[in-house]
Amino acid sequence: MKKIGILISLLIMSLSFTFGQTTNDSITMKKIFGGYQFYQGGERLNMSQLVNTMQMNEKAYKEIKSAQSTYTLGMIVGFAGGFMVGWPLGSALGGGKPDWTIAGIGAGLIAVSIPISRKFNRQAKKAVNSYNREFQTTSFWSKKELKLSMKGNGLGLVLIF
Repeated sequence: MKKIGILISLLIMSLSFTFGQTTNDSITMKKIFGGYQFYQGGERLNMSQLVNTMQMNEKAYKEIKSAQSTYTLGMIVGFAGGFMVGWPLGSALGGGKPDWTIAGIGAGLIAVSIPISRKFNRQAKKAVNSYNREFQTTSFWSKKELKLSMKGNGLGLVLIF
């Protein structure tokens, strides 16, 4: 009888761990200055790796593709603005005659890239949450109940699922 009890206990314990999500499946986001970095299984993902990872989940894939477009636009606008500010500053430091109009336009482009970057952060966060929702940690016990019950013949365990 002891052997059957031990066997049933081991079976229940093993089932409780078989349905869980592994840490390698989910994508985590780490907040950094100006945005987020994405990790899966301890490895950092760049944008193309993030998109490839989410191809399995249709909803998350659509969201991350939209975020990728926003990311590309933000990078182009931000880079152009930085270049337009940097060129006159370099010219001024080098002793030349800087064109401050270009620097002003570049500052405006940098200002425009900030809300674009924020939009990307919101979209990417939504996509990651959607992707991770598919892998919600569930276990054998999540929808089941184990109760101690007393019936006419004696005491027993009742498993409700």
